Amino acid sequence: SLLFHMTQTEVCPPSCNCKSLGEMKDLHIDCSSRKLTEVPALPVNTKRLYLQNNSLTSVPPGALDTLRSLEEVKIFDNPWNCDCHILYLKLWLEDISAPSLANIRCAAPASLRMKPLRQLTGNELGVCKRLLPIKCLEFFWRDLILIAGAIITLILVARTLKFSKKLVCQINISQ
Repeated sequence: SLLFHMTQTEVCPPSCNCKSLGEMKDLHIDCSSRKLTEVPALPVNTKRLYLQNNSLTSVPPGALDTLRSLEEVKIFDNPWNCDCHILYLKLWLEDISAPSLANIRCAAPASLRMKPLRQLTGNELGVCKRLLPIKCLEFFWRDLILIAGAIITLILVARTLKFSKKLVCQINISQ
């Protein structure tokens, strides 16, 4: 019944081994060598996290932000894709665990293969061209076209009114 009262983020990920130290206060979560392709949902009270020797290529932004009591993380020996999407992991590790960052090497792209992640600069990581989802961009262009149409219509109406005033004045003068 203890498990029933826990939220999802307090439960050991199914693909990992968990050891609790004390009454579920501190968790050691071992997800190493599990062929994981993404970071599982992790309990907030994770103290030690082992994700080494998996198939992780990146970590989604914010995925590790809830791990406030983390003291140790091992995340090396993964085929990291060092493009702009790896920036979150790099910055997170700089804050949380510099030694772990030192052990991470890039697997892709080819130009960065075997380079340590901590040595990479923003220029090498590249710029994510599509940070906004496609749908947002579609709405953006649609809205831009609608606004431009409205402005053009207003200009035409204003010109028509000005022209009609001139016409009325000319008619009045000629009479």
